[in-house]
Amino acid sequence: MTLFDKLPDAPGLPMHMPGHKRNAAAFPWLRGLCERDITEIRGFDDLNEPEAEFARMERDAARLWGADESVALVGGSTLGILASVLSVLAEGGELLMGRQSHRSVYHAAQLSGARTRYLTPPADPETGVPLAVTPESVEAALEAAPGVRLVCVTSPTYEGVISDVGAIARVCHRRGVPLLVDEAHGAHLGFGGFPENAARQGADLAVQSLHKTLPSLTQTALLHIRAGLVDPRRTRRTVGMLQTSSPSYLLSGSLEKCVEFMARRGQEACREWLALLGAFRAGAEGLENIRLWKGAGACALDPSKLLFTGDPALAERLRARGVEPEYDRGGLTLCMTGLGDTRESLEALLTALRAIDGELPPPKYRPAPRFPLPRPALTLREAMLLPASPVPLEKALGRVAAEYAWAYPPGIPCLVPGETVDRGVLETLKAVPGLHFTYKHGPDSIFCVDLPGKIV
Repeated sequence: MTLFDKLPDAPGLPMHMPGHKRNAAAFPWLRGLCERDITEIRGFDDLNEPEAEFARMERDAARLWGADESVALVGGSTLGILASVLSVLAEGGELLMGRQSHRSVYHAAQLSGARTRYLTPPADPETGVPLAVTPESVEAALEAAPGVRLVCVTSPTYEGVISDVGAIARVCHRRGVPLLVDEAHGAHLGFGGFPENAARQGADLAVQSLHKTLPSLTQTALLHIRAGLVDPRRTRRTVGMLQTSSPSYLLSGSLEKCVEFMARRGQEACREWLALLGAFRAGAEGLENIRLWKGAGACALDPSKLLFTGDPALAERLRARGVEPEYDRGGLTLCMTGLGDTRESLEALLTALRAIDGELPPPKYRPAPRFPLPRPALTLREAMLLPASPVPLEKALGRVAAEYAWAYPPGIPCLVPGETVDRGVLETLKAVPGLHFTYKHGPDSIFCVDLPGKIV
């Protein structure tokens, strides 16, 4: 019996947290939830100091995903990314990271005080989607920057692009540099015929969000550790610093049940899911004005991600037919599938696409914006700690940014805190539609640190 199965039978009069006291009669909106929501009491394992069921679950996870150790997280992959970077770069140092990384990697760099260097993968010319980070680009970057102490790549990306993690790991290890893989979208990799996962390919740290594609509640994740270039004890201590001291038993219990399910039926279930995806993709070949992106130029593509190119009206047409996509912007519409999808759900999606296909014009492609890397003037942490204020764009030339500016697609920042607003950046800020900024302010200003920079 798992700990999750034991939760409704928590003993005695609950003279302890939480305050609902498992009283579903008094608080009907918690019915079905509060009965399994307890605190760390005798007889129930503690996620932060696992000794029984949770310890067994972490050992099972390490075996399933091919790690030396695995750590359960209830703060999402964000927690795993923060803990990984901080445990390796606690005293600062250089971080080589993909420019298209999730914001949690940037936040980790801010917290650690790391100096950042960037890998800029090419973009797909039709969609603007960033393609794979290549081993050759990592090799060249490490050759140019021998002070790098950690490399971080995202694989698979939000759109499903997979890099050659095995080859990248070998490049890093030849120089004694650990590799962190943000595999938040790839918890299913390595099962049932899907491409191999990062831990089995040699990643020293790999972070996965179970909830994104597997049957577990939102916020549940795993951090996989390969001992050697990183110290598992230090990584666990860092997780303990960042993870809540009162982890939810609803979340951790669902994580436990997910690992149990994957150990028992993961291979079979993923084979069935992969077969359904194959049938869907074959059916989508008949669409004329809606095209399913095939990832040309990627090392590999996660088949569970269904990225459609078409008229910008596609997403709203899908919503009108009861289909809510994961993402839509700039003529790209992403539909994420998961282990809970069925033949019926995928057929319903295909039926909706076929009905909409004839209503839309053929897709029009526009070149993806290219963002030359601005010159860094401060580290992310230095920029975070300094006072900042909004500056009109026409007066921002030569100033140092205190916020991010992102363009979607392709989701790559054209400006990062600590970087100089040069003429190229200024032209981008004025010209690229759909820019998103860290702070809410007018479209004609940007937050800059309250120190004058040098005019570039």
